[in-house]
Amino acid sequence: MPNRGLNRTGLGKGIALLLVIAVAAGVLVAGIWLPAVGGIGLGVVALTDELDLKAKDLEEPPLAQKSTVLDANGKQIAQFYDTYRVVVPLDKVSKIMQDAIISIEDYRFYQHGPIDIEGTIRALAKNLQAGGVSQGGSSITQQYVKQVQLNKAESKAEQDKALEANYARKLNELRYAMGMEQKYSKDEILAKYLNIAYFGAGANGIEAAAKQFFGVSASDLDLAQAATLAGAVQDPNATSPSAGRKARERLLARRDVVIGRMLELKKITPALAAEAKAKPLGYKSTKVLRGGCGTSPYPFFCMYVREDILTNPAFKAFGKTRDAREKYLDNAGLTIKTTINPTMQEAAEKAIRAKVYPTDYPVASQALVEPGTGEIKALATSRKFGDNKRKKQTSVNFVADRAHGGATGFQAGSTFKVFTLLTALDKGYKINDGFNAPGGYRAPGYSSFKDCKGGTRGDPTHTVTNDEGDAGFLTLRTGTEQSVNTFFMTLEQRVGLCDVVTTAKALGIKRSDGLPLQEVESFTLGVNEMDPVTVATAYAAIAARGKYCAPMAVTSITDREGKTTTYEPKCRQAIDEGVADAATDIMSGVFTRGTMSHVGGIGRPAAGKTGTADNSYTAWFGGFTPDLAGAVSLGDPRGPIDHPLRGVTIGGQGYSTVFGADISGRIWKATMLDALKGIKKTPFHPVDSSRFGGCNSCAPKKPERDERDEGDAEVVDLGDEPGQGDGF
Repeated sequence: MPNRGLNRTGLGKGIALLLVIAVAAGVLVAGIWLPAVGGIGLGVVALTDELDLKAKDLEEPPLAQKSTVLDANGKQIAQFYDTYRVVVPLDKVSKIMQDAIISIEDYRFYQHGPIDIEGTIRALAKNLQAGGVSQGGSSITQQYVKQVQLNKAESKAEQDKALEANYARKLNELRYAMGMEQKYSKDEILAKYLNIAYFGAGANGIEAAAKQFFGVSASDLDLAQAATLAGAVQDPNATSPSAGRKARERLLARRDVVIGRMLELKKITPALAAEAKAKPLGYKSTKVLRGGCGTSPYPFFCMYVREDILTNPAFKAFGKTRDAREKYLDNAGLTIKTTINPTMQEAAEKAIRAKVYPTDYPVASQALVEPGTGEIKALATSRKFGDNKRKKQTSVNFVADRAHGGATGFQAGSTFKVFTLLTALDKGYKINDGFNAPGGYRAPGYSSFKDCKGGTRGDPTHTVTNDEGDAGFLTLRTGTEQSVNTFFMTLEQRVGLCDVVTTAKALGIKRSDGLPLQEVESFTLGVNEMDPVTVATAYAAIAARGKYCAPMAVTSITDREGKTTTYEPKCRQAIDEGVADAATDIMSGVFTRGTMSHVGGIGRPAAGKTGTADNSYTAWFGGFTPDLAGAVSLGDPRGPIDHPLRGVTIGGQGYSTVFGADISGRIWKATMLDALKGIKKTPFHPVDSSRFGGCNSCAPKKPERDERDEGDAEVVDLGDEPGQGDGF
């Protein structure tokens, strides 16, 4: 019965292909020609005159490889990839794996040239007999060429072109194969093929396949495992073990075919063949192939690193656009070393877990930053990473700004009073300068506050109050320790709104949502939405005696060729050293006499500031030692105005009103106690008393008391109540 699939055109192309192979193999000599078959022989002979079958150099773009993210100690914490692949040299692939792939794909690989003439003739004969492609005749070199061209394709149309079964493509493939064999040794070609081949289940290359299928390295593959992978490359989609039971059955059958072929070629003994065939498939679906931040032990820090690389000008070498950088990051095989300190990260996470549950509506977030470098040592939040809304999981990076995967942030409250304090000290105020702080403050006029564009921002219709009423005479020290609103509104009016904003900006302050800072009269009360990274970095600058260092998460990146680019801290002197020292001295009193006195210090030099937004919308604490700074935010992401921190249960404990010291301050303290264990206590730089000592606007002298009144002297308590004076 005639084969309906065989026609004159197909037969002619088949004979022409055979002729091409003969030319490539060097067996065609002058005077030898192929007789006409079906009237087409002369056409074939004429075609050979135009073949120009010469070795051609193949452009080989670097293989897509996963990028690896490391912590500060060099341990992997995440991996990014479009195509999961780890390139390994041939000596890192087990000998049995090499034998298996050669046995089933190209058993004469080490004997023939760029084209296996025997294998191709045999395949051609069977294909002609079948009237279609029933057997491939490509050598491993040719298969590698095809895979390179397929990997280079950037569109579906280009991929189809790389795979189309036509005469022109096959000719080019042969030319490239000739070039490959001239350029590389057989071992080098085999290594290239094993690293580019797709094995199914998302595994590209032999190392990824070994780990994904069996949880081992390519160097440790045994006979059954090697035969499985060698069998998978023929049709990896049909035999992908991740596709279900039927696919696994096909893969198991294909494995046994490979084992049989290896036995036939005497690569293994009958006993080894029988033993290998008796084994189950053994597919493990190892988690090693799971990439992205969702599988990182530090998902929110991972998010920060990824977004930083995609957006930070420091990484412009990776691409001009976000898309270009993302493609490079996910395919370039980079090794990215980061700043995260596992010990400090665990300290931050542990402290948060003790005070706020993952299922609570309010979210606690904390950033730890190193003074003098800006290195981010920890990013932690109370929510679990994920998309399960019922469990209150989140993929929003609450600890960071929107540019790094965060949201709009939370009002920073009285942590902003520090910028007014710094401005006053810079303008010549002394630590004990002060004035009377009334129970309520109202701007004298609209022009009492001016933004940096000269606009009037005063609001004489609004009264700012203190929780405790009239605070009396306060100095920079006592006003800060008690965090009195009316004191700082008066101080901001005196030193100038724009100057306070300028100080804040010098310390890296910017809104979490990326919008311009709101330069309003209540700026000092922290009405702008912030993220912990930004606040912690600003406080770290005070700890570093006024040297601001931009937050950094990446210290070095090594490319696939082993070239390492290091990233140094980007620092500048933002405020005067003496001003920073004086502010630090004042802020140290927050722990001993102020709003954190009922919580206490950490047994080493520390300074800080509580922050509670109006009506307890949010609660913050920012603090630092000479070695580490941190900021903790607490707020309800459903909307702080509609869901303030009043009458709430957080971490299993009920609160009528949450102040900055209650939860955020305690989280900061617990974190620092653990994070700084084993680190030598470093003192703060002493205050320049000649510059900041004494007072220009001194407290009024107390009237002499009659001895009869001494028993009635008032005792001033500066810090027994949580958040005293911290209306914002």
